[in-house]
Amino acid sequence: MRKLSPKMQALINTLCQGKTHIKLTLGTLIEGEKTIQTFGESGEVPNENYVYEIGSNTKTITASLLAKYLHAGEMSLDDSIARYISGLDKNTYYPTLKRLATHTAGYNWMLPVKTSTVAKLTFNAIFRSSMSNGVKPFTMDEARMKQLIQKHKQQDKDYPYQYANFGYALLGHAIGAVSGRGYWDTMDDYLTNELGMKNSCTGKRVGKKLHGFDKKNRDIGNWDWHNDFTAPAGDVFSTADDMLTFARINMYDELPYLALCHQKHAPMSKKLANKFVQGLGWPLDINHQHILVGSGGTGAFHSLLVINKQKKIAITALSNYHLDLVKLMNAALDEVK
Repeated sequence: MRKLSPKMQALINTLCQGKTHIKLTLGTLIEGEKTIQTFGESGEVPNENYVYEIGSNTKTITASLLAKYLHAGEMSLDDSIARYISGLDKNTYYPTLKRLATHTAGYNWMLPVKTSTVAKLTFNAIFRSSMSNGVKPFTMDEARMKQLIQKHKQQDKDYPYQYANFGYALLGHAIGAVSGRGYWDTMDDYLTNELGMKNSCTGKRVGKKLHGFDKKNRDIGNWDWHNDFTAPAGDVFSTADDMLTFARINMYDELPYLALCHQKHAPMSKKLANKFVQGLGWPLDINHQHILVGSGGTGAFHSLLVINKQKKIAITALSNYHLDLVKLMNAALDEVK
């Protein structure tokens, strides 16, 4: 058991205060040695390898799977998404895999959320101080995916960075088309058999998963990703131990094709341009591109993963309440430097 500094302990206590059902897990990997600790409202609790929604940290894994097929020559970053989606107009431009993977395809961040849902979320944020009640605000079947890609036509150019779940939904569909097994089975096999993340899975697979809770300590369960074509953007469930396994594989370049993910492929938004550049799935520290940063949030969950390939350090933080874990991550990084 790792002894926390008074500063870290006070920060954890503050984050957990008043959260009756919280399971906040902090994991570190330092030169190959893992340490994992879980905290509840009253302090440290036994670590039971809890399974969390990792939200958009899924994108780093989807991009890793993409890199596998790129390395094998079965896909190319210059491919149009139309190559992998049947029934699209072949005389129309559709974004490339590279633009989808780097959020430079021109798709609005709201897709595939409907306008009526955006209005409801905005109302809740203004008048109820809550973006949602924990229910996933978007869902998409194959028909709607095709409808949206044909409705939102883009020009053949690199658009300014705009974070887009829709882009990763299309990437996941393309990967599933190449594998011949669909996204979910392909991803579950990849997690278990290639990455060795034995307790991780897509939302389609039944298993023992932590429930999420809102700020009033109400059980809001888990987001349902079953047959939702936005799944490649955020549906992986994982544990701190598995997240550190994923970190180790990236840190030590155990799968050579992951080097594609660790290279600069595009700039970030103007707001973040002085801090990060865009790899495949990973924001990379602009001054130290050996530092990979992943984050994710769903209705009640938050996850962070930071990897320093040069110093051989990785830290992950996972919570079943939607907390601001950035301060905790920064404090943890300061302690292990």
